Amino acid sequence: MVQVGASRPACLLLSEPDWRYDDEPTLDFLVTARGPWGNVETSVETWRGDGLDSFLASLAEDFRGWEGVRTWHSLCYDLTLSAEHHPGGHVQLTWGIRDRAPSEEWQFETTTVHAAGEDMRNLTAEVRAFIASVVE
Repeated sequence: MVQVGASRPACLLLSEPDWRYDDEPTLDFLVTARGPWGNVETSVETWRGDGLDSFLASLAEDFRGWEGVRTWHSLCYDLTLSAEHHPGGHVQLTWGIRDRAPSEEWQFETTTVHAAGEDMRNLTAEVRAFIASVVE
């Protein structure tokens, strides 16, 4: 399990990784947003993690900053992530989760702030280990 952020306004938990072999090999996992207001969760479908760990690693490598917004999404867009670098050496990650198709009745978004460099490297390592725990 990987926990991202503190409980205010929300923390995210990535858990229950499951490797499936249907038409294509996929890695599914549960993403849960928890806050003082309650919980929101959905199952996320990826193809071998969809490069989430590589996306986070690129943010950690560019700890001096970048212009604009960088984005990532899972296979079915049930989890999205946008990243902005802010003065003072912080990375703002905006996590979006939404109900899976076909209903897609709700969507939720929260932001976590991380120190550039080491904090982002630690998050990358946790996500990489989470993905590898099932993929390998």
